[in-house]
Amino acid sequence: MRSLQAVPAGEIDEYPLSVEDRLDSHYFMAWERRRWLNSDMRLRGTPECRALFFDLINIAYDQAPVGTLPNDPDLLARLLMVDPTHFQQLCRLEYGPLHKWYMVRCGGEIRLAHPMVLRSLQDAIARREDNRAKNEAANAAKRLQRLRITVSGYHKELAANDAAVRWIDEWLQKEGCEYRSASWLERAISAWADHSFMLAGKGGARGVSRLS
Repeated sequence: MRSLQAVPAGEIDEYPLSVEDRLDSHYFMAWERRRWLNSDMRLRGTPECRALFFDLINIAYDQAPVGTLPNDPDLLARLLMVDPTHFQQLCRLEYGPLHKWYMVRCGGEIRLAHPMVLRSLQDAIARREDNRAKNEAANAAKRLQRLRITVSGYHKELAANDAAVRWIDEWLQKEGCEYRSASWLERAISAWADHSFMLAGKGGARGVSRLS
């Protein structure tokens, strides 16, 4: 096929995404409309090649790793529901269905990737991780605020101590506390008292009194 050329195994780059990098909750893909409208593939490719090219991009989003295609023209033809011989003939064109798809190493397998698809996926994953980090930070802030209010019912000075509230929160999480009942809070406060008392005894903290 003209679109793909033999590349020595040592020169094939490792695909940056793994099978664990999924976008299962995404039922759409970002499409750079203006970039596509002015691309050589759209301006020079035949209507059939453009349609198959677009189909392959959609298929790649459901593959593993996401954004790749099998390095097998017969399998690609089956996925596209076209005649394998005709598909290979189209791929010999300069602007065939596999225009700018290139070989990458995915673990022990050689597959096909496309720079535009990869960039779009990396942007989507980065946005997802950013949103996840923001949500986790917001949830943590709400959890700490609830904990501070609860602790204030036991010891107001302790509730005003940011380090103490964060330590108690981490202790509860490490202990596997799922429901922060009164007994769990009392145990956590007691653990903080022991911790702060030990630090004071080592000279690591001053002005910390053991809670009774």
